[in-house]
Amino acid sequence: MANVTDLQTKYSKLAQEYSKLRAQNQVLKKAVVDEQANSATLKEQLKQRDQSLRRQEQEMDSLSFRNQQLAKRVELLQEELTASETKGKKGKHGLQTQSVFNEDLQKKIEENERLHIQFYEADEQHRKKEAELKARLEELEKGAEQHQTAVDGLAKKYVETIERLQGDKARLEVKVTCLEREAKECRVRTEECQQQLRRCQSELHRQMKQSSSVIQEKVPFNDTTFSLRCCADSFLAACLQLKARDVASQALSFIQDLVAALLNFHSYTEQRIHIYPLDSSIEPISPLNQKFSQYLHENAVYVRPLEDSFVQLYQSITEDTVTALETVVKLRDFAVNFSSYAHFLLKILPYQLKSLEEECEAPLCTAALTAKNQELQSDVKKVTSVFEKLQNYINLLALPCKLHLTLSSDTVFTQLAACLHSLHDSVKEMSKHYNQKASLEQELPTITQKLCTTTECLLGSLCSLTSSTGKIATFFSNNLDFFTSSGYSPRGSAVTLNPLQAESMLANKKRAAAYMQALKRPRAPSVPYREALSNRRILTSSTESREGLTQQVQQSLEKIARLEQEKEHWLLEAQLGKVRLEKENQRIAELEAQLAAALGGSPDSQRAAAGAPPPNHEDAETEQHAAGQQTTQSTSLVGDEESREQLIKSHYMSRVGELTTQLQISDSKAVHFHSECRALAKRLTIAEKARETLSEEIKVANQKISHLQDELTTTKRSYEDQLSMMSDHLCSMNETLSKQREEIDTLKLGSKVNTKKNKGR
Repeated sequence: MANVTDLQTKYSKLAQEYSKLRAQNQVLKKAVVDEQANSATLKEQLKQRDQSLRRQEQEMDSLSFRNQQLAKRVELLQEELTASETKGKKGKHGLQTQSVFNEDLQKKIEENERLHIQFYEADEQHRKKEAELKARLEELEKGAEQHQTAVDGLAKKYVETIERLQGDKARLEVKVTCLEREAKECRVRTEECQQQLRRCQSELHRQMKQSSSVIQEKVPFNDTTFSLRCCADSFLAACLQLKARDVASQALSFIQDLVAALLNFHSYTEQRIHIYPLDSSIEPISPLNQKFSQYLHENAVYVRPLEDSFVQLYQSITEDTVTALETVVKLRDFAVNFSSYAHFLLKILPYQLKSLEEECEAPLCTAALTAKNQELQSDVKKVTSVFEKLQNYINLLALPCKLHLTLSSDTVFTQLAACLHSLHDSVKEMSKHYNQKASLEQELPTITQKLCTTTECLLGSLCSLTSSTGKIATFFSNNLDFFTSSGYSPRGSAVTLNPLQAESMLANKKRAAAYMQALKRPRAPSVPYREALSNRRILTSSTESREGLTQQVQQSLEKIARLEQEKEHWLLEAQLGKVRLEKENQRIAELEAQLAAALGGSPDSQRAAAGAPPPNHEDAETEQHAAGQQTTQSTSLVGDEESREQLIKSHYMSRVGELTTQLQISDSKAVHFHSECRALAKRLTIAEKARETLSEEIKVANQKISHLQDELTTTKRSYEDQLSMMSDHLCSMNETLSKQREEIDTLKLGSKVNTKKNKGR
C-alpha cells in the first residue's frame, strides 16, 4: 500500500507539472500567434513601402526621360540658334523670332534646372527611405529569427516534456496495473491465509478439546493431601511468564538504545582522533593515536554481539518454559559478550588516556583545557571500572552454581542495580565535562568546521548514552522485586520449588499429556444403517442402469453400423440410377435423331404422312418405337453389366482412396501432436526449472530486501539519534550564545560607565 500511495503522489505531482507546462504552452502559443500577426502586419507595411518605392522609381524614370527630351530639345534649339546667327540678321522679324527663341530657351533652361533639383531631392529622399527601410527590414528579420528560434526551442522543449510525461504516464499505468495485479494476488493470498487460519483455528479447537478431555480424565486422580505428592504437579504461574517476557522486551529496547549510543560514541571518538590535535588529511597523526583508532574501528565486533545475544535471550523466554537463573541458558552468552566488551574497554583505556595527554601537550592547549582533559581521564577510568563491576555481577548471575556458594541472588541483584546507577552518574559526569571542553575548544583560533561537527555528534552520542543508562538503571530498580522473587510452588503448598525441578516437572507433564493422547484412539469412521441401505439401493440401481445403458449403447452401435451399410448400398444404387438415367437420356436422344432422319429422308413420305389421318401417324410411331426397343435392348443388357461393375469398382476405389487419405492425415496429425507434446513437455521442464530459479531469485531478493530494510532502520535510527543530539546541542549552544551576548552587553555597559566616569574625572 505504501508503494501505491507513493505512486499516486508521484502521478499527482507529474499531473500538476503537466498542467503548469500546458498553461505555459498556451501562453507561449498566444505569444507566437501575436508575433506572427505582427510579422504579417510588418510584411504588409514592407509591401506598401516596396510599392511606393516602385512608384518613385517609375517617376524618376519618367523624369529622366523628360530630362533627356528637354536636353535634346535644347540642343536642337541651340543648333537652330547657331543657324539663325549664321544667316544673319535680316530684319525686325528675325530679331523678334530670335528673342522668342531666347525666351523659350531661357524657360527651358530654368525648367531643366528645376527638374534637376527635384530629381536630386527625390533621389536623396528615396535613398534615405531605402536605407531606413533596409535597416528596419534587417531588424524585423532578426527579431523574426529570434522569435522563430525561441518558438522552435520552446516547442522542442515542450514536445520533449510532453513525451517524457506521456512515458511517465505509461510507466505509471503499467505500475498501476502491476500493483492492481499484486493487489488481486494479495487478496487471493489473504483469502488463502484466512482459510488456513480457519483450518488452524478448527485444528486448535480440536486439540483444545482433546487436551481438555485428557485433563478432565487425569486431574481427578491427583492427590495433594500427602507431602510426598508435592512434586507430582508443579503450578506454573502463567502471569509470571508473561511478566518475564514483558520485562525482557523492555530490557531489549533499552539494550538496543545502549548499543546504538556506544557505537556512535566510539565511531565519533575515532573521527575526532583523526582531526584533533593533528588533522590526518594534512599531516600524519601519532603512532599511538593510529593504534587507538585501529582499536576503535573494531568496536562493532564487541558491541553488536550484546544486542544479538540479548535478542536470543528474549526469544528463549516463552509461556511454555520456566524462566529462572538456572534455566535461562542464553544469559551465559550475554555474559560472555559483555565480558569481551569490558575487556575491550580495558584494552583501549591506556590509549585513551595517552590521547588526552597528547591533546594537553598541543601548543594551543590552555590551562582550562588541560584541567578538563584530566577530569575526562578520571571519568573514563570510572566508567571502565563500573563496566568491570557489571561484568562480574552478570557472570555471577549467569553461573548460579557459583552464586549459591558465594552470595545470594538477591544481594547480587541489588548490587547490580547500584552499579547501574553509578554507571549512569559516571557517564553523566563525563558528558558534562565533554560539554565544558567543547565550549572551551570553540574559543580556540584554529578550530575548524569539521572538528565542530564531530564534537557536536560526539556530545549527542554522550547525551543518548546518558539517557539510555539512566533508563536502564531506573528500569532495573523498578523491577528489582520481580528479579528477586520466586514464583514457582506446588498446588496447595507454600513451599517454593527448585526451577530445574519445576522445569523437569513441566516436561514430564507434557510427556504424560502426550501419552494420554496417544492412548486415546479415535473411533473408526462408520456409516449409519439407514444411510448404508439407501446407498445400497442407489448402488444396485446404478449398476442395473449401467448394464442397461451398455446394452443400449451396443444396440445403437450395431444399428449405426447397419445404417452405414445401407447408406453405402443406397449411395451405390443412386449412382447406378444416375448412370441409367444418363443412358436413357442418350438413348432417347439417339431415337429422336433417328426418327428425325427417317422423317426427313423422303418428301413424298412427308407429304403422305402430312395428308394421312392422325391415327395412322400414331400407329407408325408406336411401331417405330417398338422396333427401336427390340434393336437396342440386346445391346443395353451387356453394357449395363459392364457399367455396373465399373461403377462399383470406381466407387470402392474412391472410397479406399478417401480412407487412405484420412488415415495418412490422422497419422500426420498424430506425429504432429506427439512432437507438440514432446515440445510442451520440454517447455514444461524448462518452465519448472525457470520457476525454481525465479523462486530462488525471489527468495534472495526478499532476503536482500529484508537486509536493506534492516540497514535502513538502523541508519534511520542512527540519523534520528544524531538529529536529536544535534537539536539538543543546538539548543544548548543557543543558550550559551544568549548568555555570552548578555555578558557582552553587560561588559559593554560597564565599559561605557567606566569611560564616562573617567571622562568626568
